[in-house]
Amino acid sequence: MSKQKEYDAQQIQVLEGLEPVRKRPGMYIGSTGSVGLHHLIKEIADNSVDEAIAGFCTEVHVTLLADGGIRVRDNGRGIPVDKMAKTGLSALETVLTVLHAGGKFGGGGYKVSSGLHGVGSSVVNALSTKFMAEIHKDGYIYTQEYERGKPTGPLKKGAKVDDSGTIMTFYPDDTIFETVVIDYQWVVDYLRHQAYLTKGIRTFVHDERTGDRCSFYFEGGIQSYVKHLNIGKEVVDDDVFYVEKEVKDVAVEVALQYTHSYTETINAFANNVFNPDGGTHLTGFRSALTRVINDYARKNGLLKEKEENLSGEDTREGITAVILVKMPDPQFEGQTKNKLGNPEIRGYVETVMAEHFNYYLEENPAVAKKIVGKALLSARARKAARAARDNIIRKGVLEGSGLPGKLSDCSSKDPSQSELYIVEGDSAGGSAKGGRDSKTQAILPLRGKVLNVERARLDKMLGNNEIVTLIKALGVGIDEQFSMDGLRYHRIIIMTDADVDGSHISTLLLTFFFRFMKPIIDGGYLYLAKPPLFELVKPGKGENTFIYDEAELDRVLEERIAARKAEGVKINPDDDSYKQAGFNEQKRYKGLGEMDAEQLYETTMNPDKRVLIQVKVQDAEKSDAIFNKLMGTEVELRKNFIQAHAKFVKDLDI
Repeated sequence: MSKQKEYDAQQIQVLEGLEPVRKRPGMYIGSTGSVGLHHLIKEIADNSVDEAIAGFCTEVHVTLLADGGIRVRDNGRGIPVDKMAKTGLSALETVLTVLHAGGKFGGGGYKVSSGLHGVGSSVVNALSTKFMAEIHKDGYIYTQEYERGKPTGPLKKGAKVDDSGTIMTFYPDDTIFETVVIDYQWVVDYLRHQAYLTKGIRTFVHDERTGDRCSFYFEGGIQSYVKHLNIGKEVVDDDVFYVEKEVKDVAVEVALQYTHSYTETINAFANNVFNPDGGTHLTGFRSALTRVINDYARKNGLLKEKEENLSGEDTREGITAVILVKMPDPQFEGQTKNKLGNPEIRGYVETVMAEHFNYYLEENPAVAKKIVGKALLSARARKAARAARDNIIRKGVLEGSGLPGKLSDCSSKDPSQSELYIVEGDSAGGSAKGGRDSKTQAILPLRGKVLNVERARLDKMLGNNEIVTLIKALGVGIDEQFSMDGLRYHRIIIMTDADVDGSHISTLLLTFFFRFMKPIIDGGYLYLAKPPLFELVKPGKGENTFIYDEAELDRVLEERIAARKAEGVKINPDDDSYKQAGFNEQKRYKGLGEMDAEQLYETTMNPDKRVLIQVKVQDAEKSDAIFNKLMGTEVELRKNFIQAHAKFVKDLDI
């Protein structure tokens, strides 16, 4: 037995100052990819927004510098520059070099803030090759520079000024981040949101790399946000319900508007931080909404005595709402702040929402009648869906051990090893079945175009054979019975032709997954297959080359022609490019059914060679808007979207 390696005090590593951040950046910003990079901007700009929330700042500017730096400027009070007794450093240097140092820990600097952990500015400093702080305060400019978190000199007092504010300029460290290229659109979206969530603030972005710039100011705050979310949707009434009230030391804001769609869009925020998993503020809102609508419906005879109360799902069908609470001490579940945990907030939101929404319904009886009517329609549809679901359950179609007849299942029962190919049509389905690895690959051919679920309630969906077949094959159920525990495949691959019909079918399926099975997308289980568009045929029995897009085709042909020229092969410039490159033929595939089983497997299904695109939702708000445009009822919106994006479409066979 080998001697055990010594383990004593010499093996204990102590990381001082900001060293832990550079050693383990993912612990502080989530990742060193694009998401983590953009989080740096948020950390600095959030401090400026906190100044605005506190009432000391009216403008936040973000500039993407031509040399790759990022500058964030505000007209707030300016970070304090006087010396701190505890650290012996200026307050500015302390904030920028000491973790968990800042004005958000109950010292009276901020009543409300989004940054709670005191690591923001110091982490950005640590992860930047250069960081420059310029403070306008008490009539003077104060500056200090840093490299990778360490000051290069003392704080300097400069010229006199008659304004106040903070200017932070930083250069993300390219030895830490996978990319240091900032996405202009991400900054635009971030600053737009901040302008919606903080009434009276103006936000500006300027991209010196391209010259692009824009600014945002919304007098209506979250009312404007609701209107923005409902662009392209048919609203029940043009009016947006809005309430703003302070309960003790918590400010509660709610804005909502109903649409004629079948999905709900509710965004909950605490101190301008988006909480995707909701929390106590969302619970309070939902409880009040359901209770007030039921009480109004009973009181006005819209809900008969013997009828059941409307469910929460019924009262929320088609709603678009934004809930914003601002408080001194938010308690989030986890560093990611996905869910608000303060128990008292439920009661505050519920009280404010119930009181004022009840006033709104009483004062707007025509609108109230439309809202209750929509909820009643939803309730009837839900009962019809339940009856349809019960009926197909009795027939063993949706649950139980039986699988759809058209599903060619794999022999593996381990979901982590199993794949489901959703294939367009029987022809491609036949090739896929013949070429697949039957141990791990299951094939589900769908006939024709599946139902557009953007325009259908659940009862209609459960009457559609293709949708029911898909639900059954996946094993997760639907609606109230949905559970990821039953998922039978950890790779679900949509495989359609690269033509207009194939793209349409793909979009229909993506709509279904986004609206009714989003946890499958969030879990990283949904993919798009990318079949080859071209085959370059070699003379004799040489191995042919499969090409997946036109850019790759041009590149391969250019490289082959250059190589042949270098070898001294005489090239005839009058020949087609593929002949100049030494190929006999160039085939263009229009459909998966044109390939035989072996070709389809080798090009599109073989794990060692295939190209799969993982489906991710990076921005749920944008995704919702796009599905509404593409699959909703507004034809003009869809036409405008197609015209605007047609020039970007590639590899589509028309």
